[in-house]
Amino acid sequence: MNKEKIGEKNYDLIIVGAGPAGLTAAVYAGRYLLKTLVIGELDGGMISEAHEIHNFPTYKSITGIELAKRLIEQVRNLGVDITHETVEEIKGTDNNFSVITNNDIYKAKKIILAIGRKKKKLNVPGEKELVGKGVSYCATCDASFFKDSIVAVVGGSNSALTAALLLSEYAKKVYIIYRGIKFSKAEPAWVKQVESNDKIERVFSSNITEIKGKNSVEEIVLDTGRTIKVDGVFIEIGSVPDNKLANQININLDNDYIVVDKSQKTSVRGVFAAGDITNNPLKQAITAAAEGAIAAASAYHEIKSDNP
Repeated sequence: MNKEKIGEKNYDLIIVGAGPAGLTAAVYAGRYLLKTLVIGELDGGMISEAHEIHNFPTYKSITGIELAKRLIEQVRNLGVDITHETVEEIKGTDNNFSVITNNDIYKAKKIILAIGRKKKKLNVPGEKELVGKGVSYCATCDASFFKDSIVAVVGGSNSALTAALLLSEYAKKVYIIYRGIKFSKAEPAWVKQVESNDKIERVFSSNITEIKGKNSVEEIVLDTGRTIKVDGVFIEIGSVPDNKLANQININLDNDYIVVDKSQKTSVRGVFAAGDITNNPLKQAITAAAEGAIAAASAYHEIKSDNP
């Protein structure tokens, strides 16, 4: 597609990312009556993959998919545009940004980067070849395909433990493979549930060195020399900030995270950031939502000051 011939579309604010940070920013931008566009590849971002959320206010328990659905509905009800595209490049300066996607070109006065993080890969033999053939990075998406199967989850964080718990509702056996000697990074409540689940076997001080299989996953090889027959491998070893766009416009980073001030402003005027991509310490849906609200408010006030 020749992007040079596509009609540019003008917005007050473009939000890149459709997770809790981006969608909450969109809610506030809608309330401020800013002409706003949300560009995101996945409704809800990574939160949509969460099996259960117990620490988001007003909900005793809610699935990530349901939380994302409710946020999207609220954003749409406020008249905010949402498009499912991939942002390839951001160019320009304050009040004259161009956001180039795989389908179109959009113009904006201000930008909020709420692009979150991307999942890490094991980078072991067999992983790439068997993606979609038993190797998965989303238990919420694929757990139901492993009914009465044997599966392994790699990792020791909350995401790994909740993935194992979800899989235990379908699979007949779940292994958790973790390099540490105990689950030191996970919340005690999740650890307790895993320890009391008879379907889940914990394998500590171990790393997967190879995933084997011809047409689908058949077994995993550990660095201890042990091999385990499995039908699926779910990789939950954490994530890294998705800072490609930040680097394009030379935003200051700290350990690959975008540096923001208390108003969620970045080092580039007109660009704000919110959520897991920022250098704020707590990476949770509730803090992402708060940062999104602040970023939208800051963008609104900056637009007003630019156009008194």
